[in-house]
Amino acid sequence: MQKNIKFVGVKNLPKIIKTKVTTGVIWVEVPEAGMSILCGCPEDAVKHLMQRGFIQTTEKDGVQFETGPNAILLSDLPIQNGAFCNLSEFPVLQMLYRQGMLLPDHPNNTGVRPLLLGSEGQVRAQMQYIYRGNYGLTSKAEIMATGMSAADAELIMDMKSKFAFGNIRATEELLDSHIIDAAPKEIRGGVMVCRIDTNIFEFTYEDEIVIVDLNLPQGQKYRSPYPLGFQNISREYFAVIHSGQGDGWDVNRPSMSSILVYQGKIYLIDAGPNVEYSLTALGIGINEIEGIFHTHCHDDHFSGLTTLMRADHRIKYFATPVVRASVFKKLAALMSKEESLVSSYFDIIDLEFDLWNDIEGLEVRPLLSPHPVETSVLSFRTFWEGRYLTYAHLADIASFKVMRGMIDEVPADNSFDQSRFEQVRQEYLAHVELKKIDVGGGLIHGAAEDFKEDASDKIILSHQSEALTSSQKEIGSSAPFGMADVLIADQSDNMRRIAFEFLRANFPDIDKHHFRTMLNNQIVEFMPGTIILKKGQVNDDIYLILTGNVEQINSEEEYYNAMSAGGMVGEYSGIHGFQSLYTYRTIGYVVALRLPSKSFSEFIGRTNLSARIEKMHEYREFLNRTWLFGGSISPAVQNRVADQMIRHSYEGENEPIKADQARSIFIVAGGTCGKLVNGEVVQTLTAGDFFGEETILFDQDLTDEYRPAQGANLFEIPADAISNIPAVMWKLLEQHEKNTNLIIAGAPAKLASVV
Repeated sequence: MQKNIKFVGVKNLPKIIKTKVTTGVIWVEVPEAGMSILCGCPEDAVKHLMQRGFIQTTEKDGVQFETGPNAILLSDLPIQNGAFCNLSEFPVLQMLYRQGMLLPDHPNNTGVRPLLLGSEGQVRAQMQYIYRGNYGLTSKAEIMATGMSAADAELIMDMKSKFAFGNIRATEELLDSHIIDAAPKEIRGGVMVCRIDTNIFEFTYEDEIVIVDLNLPQGQKYRSPYPLGFQNISREYFAVIHSGQGDGWDVNRPSMSSILVYQGKIYLIDAGPNVEYSLTALGIGINEIEGIFHTHCHDDHFSGLTTLMRADHRIKYFATPVVRASVFKKLAALMSKEESLVSSYFDIIDLEFDLWNDIEGLEVRPLLSPHPVETSVLSFRTFWEGRYLTYAHLADIASFKVMRGMIDEVPADNSFDQSRFEQVRQEYLAHVELKKIDVGGGLIHGAAEDFKEDASDKIILSHQSEALTSSQKEIGSSAPFGMADVLIADQSDNMRRIAFEFLRANFPDIDKHHFRTMLNNQIVEFMPGTIILKKGQVNDDIYLILTGNVEQINSEEEYYNAMSAGGMVGEYSGIHGFQSLYTYRTIGYVVALRLPSKSFSEFIGRTNLSARIEKMHEYREFLNRTWLFGGSISPAVQNRVADQMIRHSYEGENEPIKADQARSIFIVAGGTCGKLVNGEVVQTLTAGDFFGEETILFDQDLTDEYRPAQGANLFEIPADAISNIPAVMWKLLEQHEKNTNLIIAGAPAKLASVV
């Protein structure tokens, strides 16, 4: 007997489906209208969508392809909490190629193009950034402006044209866009969107409404899509740490990269998404990085530059001029800023193609490699025991099959011909002690099979998301995250050399023999998550951090700061025998020099540093409690800032600080300070708030007037004190962008406190 079956109606299902994917990323779907919108696209947004099932493999007409978004809503703010908010390159590539929206005769190529939504400025910036990501430099003139010869420029343009199928296309030919403002606008299929405040948007479809907020709360960070365990690495004489083996689509691993350790110093080879997370897992602080060697400008090797722009010193940037030009043009487009401003965050050191460039004994040789954008493969060597030991890093190479297909039957002058192919092939297959190669396949990546006859001592296969096949495993090795290949072990005690340099930086006027006494103390190692010193404890020892990062916490005061290498745990409480005001806890593996408190206190008295220590402690305590200076700025750098801080105290009725003021920022230390527009107070700044960033960023007068209230205290910090601190300059730029966007959105009264 058949039972009566009742079906639950679907008429009450929402027409607009809104889902939080991860921090700062929201999915909005309107199935009836055929709209799937990725709201917010920070680094690795595609991997988050894959993990949550918003991108899946499907099949139609016998063709496999991926599902995914067909529109992207951009953040109004290009930078939040130090990170880029709009990195649409890989989401756009996923739509065009992995979904098939651009591929000829593909069942998903219906004539509907990917759609960018956002403010006019951000849409325009993304169009140019994607253009540079696709092609790099786009004319002989741009290439020759970097110092390349006309013949080499013709060669690069010939290779670029072949990868682009003979047609360099403006981004506007590939994507559609809509400018979003306060007036509701139909985007597609009856879906409407408008901006109701900065970074807050309203989507409507028929009778339903959803609100999307892309603002990132202060202190919150975009998350990595993959977990990484903590690794304890050693600072060897010459070693390679494998910090990434995946590609831009691998949901389980960081993108292809390496960390080079030379004489204990840390160098990056490329900087992909979530590089800060990777470095933390390896026990490396941003301030420990000496330099970066850069191969090319694709996002999976590029987007981590924002992290390096937040160090407390200018990190050395090593690349050939033509690679640097393509990278900085893309970065400038992304930030909507002049290239000169972008380049000011780095200490630029140009490399010459085909030569061994000497970097303090580490030699690096770049080779021009065929790719859609200007690309260098890099070899590193150093001399040891009568011979050179070499590591070759072959990122984003093309397979021999693809390169052979680039050879014309009748090659033109200065084109990619048979002789150039043979030259590149021989360079790729050159014998070295250690080689990492891109085996991602397809039109723009390498093939493991090309290296079957490579006689190098060890080959690492990299840059793919799939597991290695049996045939690939016969050719090369894999490398788990954090694995190190040591070419030359350290015999010189690099940790004590690092300790000496930190002591000299913290106490620059002290005789060296005092440092030698302190260096005779024990070097200790702490596991991740270890409490070194508890709040309320009187510490017998002070710890000079040599590697890694330490949290400084007082939960009752809602205080948090991250101390980098060069910082001292328990310095002030140890000197005076006070109870510690903070708990100090390791984030990853930490190595430190243990200094007995009594001995260190005696050193301070013997060298007449007591008055200076008191002043530096007061000023550093203040700086650490501000958003602008708090977080991973080493004490040596803070001391240099403190030496130039000028305290202003205001009593009675005060005149405004006017536009012809010197190039400085002003931080409220106590009381309040009013921002004036037409003589009226439109904003009240309190302790930790600052103004005057435009005078330093753009060398211009104050835009507005500010009047300190009775009893207010302000610190003035001149441009000279901070212009060489990228982390501070980056935050000044971020706050300026936030203020500018709030004003454009019509909300000048909502300028947020940055304490």
